[in-house]
Amino acid sequence: MNEIRNVEVDLYRFRGRVMVATFVILAAFLLLSLRLVYLQVVRHEDLSEQAESNRTAIVPIVPNRGLILDRNGVVLATNYSAYTLEIVPSKVPDLEATIDALAEIVDIQLRDRRRFKKLREDSRSFESLPIRTRLTDEEVARFAAQRFRFPGVDIKARLFRSYPYGELGSHVVGYIGRINQREKETLDENDEEGNYRGTDYIGKLGVEQSYETQLHGITGVEQVETSAGGRAVRKLASNPAKPGNTVMLTIDIKLQKLVEDMFGDRRGALVAMDPRSGEILAFVSKPTFDPNLFVDGIDTESWQGLNQSLDKPLLNRALRGTYPPGSTYKPFMALAALEGGKRAPSLVINDNGSWTFGGHEFRSHGAPLGPVDMHRAIVQSSNVYFYSLANELGVEAIYDFMKPLGFGQITGVDINGEVRGVLPNQAWKRKMYKRADQQKWYPGETISLGIGQGYNAFTMLQLAQATATLANNGIKNKPRLILGTQDSLTRALLPAPIEPPVDLGFKRENVDVVRRAMVGVTQEGTSARVFAGAGYLSGGKTGTAQAVSVGQKEKYDARKLEEHQRDHALYIAFAPAENPEIALALVVENAGFGAAHAAPIARRVFDYVLLGHYPNAEDLQAVQKGLAAGPIGKPREVASVTVLGATDSAEAASAGKPATSLFAPRGTPTAR
Repeated sequence: MNEIRNVEVDLYRFRGRVMVATFVILAAFLLLSLRLVYLQVVRHEDLSEQAESNRTAIVPIVPNRGLILDRNGVVLATNYSAYTLEIVPSKVPDLEATIDALAEIVDIQLRDRRRFKKLREDSRSFESLPIRTRLTDEEVARFAAQRFRFPGVDIKARLFRSYPYGELGSHVVGYIGRINQREKETLDENDEEGNYRGTDYIGKLGVEQSYETQLHGITGVEQVETSAGGRAVRKLASNPAKPGNTVMLTIDIKLQKLVEDMFGDRRGALVAMDPRSGEILAFVSKPTFDPNLFVDGIDTESWQGLNQSLDKPLLNRALRGTYPPGSTYKPFMALAALEGGKRAPSLVINDNGSWTFGGHEFRSHGAPLGPVDMHRAIVQSSNVYFYSLANELGVEAIYDFMKPLGFGQITGVDINGEVRGVLPNQAWKRKMYKRADQQKWYPGETISLGIGQGYNAFTMLQLAQATATLANNGIKNKPRLILGTQDSLTRALLPAPIEPPVDLGFKRENVDVVRRAMVGVTQEGTSARVFAGAGYLSGGKTGTAQAVSVGQKEKYDARKLEEHQRDHALYIAFAPAENPEIALALVVENAGFGAAHAAPIARRVFDYVLLGHYPNAEDLQAVQKGLAAGPIGKPREVASVTVLGATDSAEAASAGKPATSLFAPRGTPTAR
């Protein structure tokens, strides 16, 4: 009986276990079914996309960067493709050992190592950085055969920017460089980061920076099917990149080269523009630099050489260098007197070599001139005349007249980085200085303003615009460096927007008085020797401005001063006198007299534009040394001169040839 009872108990337990197991199995199947429904129905689209992304990859297509041309179609910035050897530092266990091993396969110079080190400092460890650029086909083949030895190292095909003429016009054209962290944040803030996928470069300076949006283009995408190992199998879809637009400058690169050559090893700046339109024909800052150094990432040694040089080759002197205008300010002071009714042109002032005010003697630069009216005061550059005039006008009247002309103001030229300079008045001084005794404006400070000294500090761009406005009878045009752009796909031309000119309301008879006096400067005044025999009539004004202050009781002696402390040579001019087509302003730093060092450069610029003349080698050498007045020997024809200095690469050489002009340019000058 007990045995039967035990069997029944065991059977009951067995059945219970079977029931539990059955419920567990059913629950498991239920959970599996629910999971299957969840995956197949609820998350179907999400998982389908993930599977597709594992099977496919989205690859950015980097657009070709747009070209930069001069006004006659000469290519100043172009592109070419080449292979680079790149390293992802985070994937390389021993970076130095890897680079040493790579150097046994491809040529890696000390300069390459320095540049790579600088790039590492400015980049993140997971970014691909070039250790060598522009590999030869043989070097590519050698590395490919041993690629398995170098995890984290690869060869990539890259587009490189090329500047065929190197240092020529570099401050205008600018350069591109690797995108730094600050620029990445800016792109992200402006929702432009996606357009820069696949590219590491962006415009850093000049037109390359100012017209980055037009030049960069629109990045395309390509969808490819990949294998389990990540290798592309086939292309599924493609949205092509849109190349950047072509940008055409107002600059005549042949004239630009002429001016840069005439400066030689001297420092300075020149801006030449068409007073009728504001188009800038030459925009020179010397010394220059080679923008090709920055394309691959500049090495430390080259960067230090540029950044620490006393000559400051990276400073765009035409845009950012400020100088006292010296005697080039006098025509504008005369016009201020006429417009304000302070002086008649016929009023005579006795120039006895100095002028005393408040017990302080203000000296002239040379021998006494005797009685001078306004015309002779400008022609002979009388300091005494303008000392007394500044005192009569007062600082606020000078400020109010000069401000609309653009002195100490942002001109709005279409390139980034312009500085304001200083057009002083009492409010400026109160803002500039903290101490009460420094904030007070003293009458004696006004006197120096009359001859372009004192607190005055302007850019050559501002001085050129003011000269152009005077040459254009008081009608001011905004200076511009861009003629327009051309769409890379439609080839449609889009001229740059032009702001309407501003009439400053000067009386024509007053402007004529000043312009006639400036013509007198070239005929009987301080620049007469330079413009003797010119085939046109021009107006101008020489200037010599102090770089450092010299006491009133001290006599200026350049031999006793360091070279960087000597006077600057300046010149402003327009031509032809009767209907000006070109106006300019230039400074040769620490060179001395404007008539000897600045005016000869202006003469040859006018000869180029108006007569189609280009100085011969002897004449050019004399100008560089400040030993020329009028042209020496027989000039060359502009049409016979080629723009030299292109790099040796085939791509750059072909790019440097003149292309078809997009807009209606002035073209090559012809004899009048």
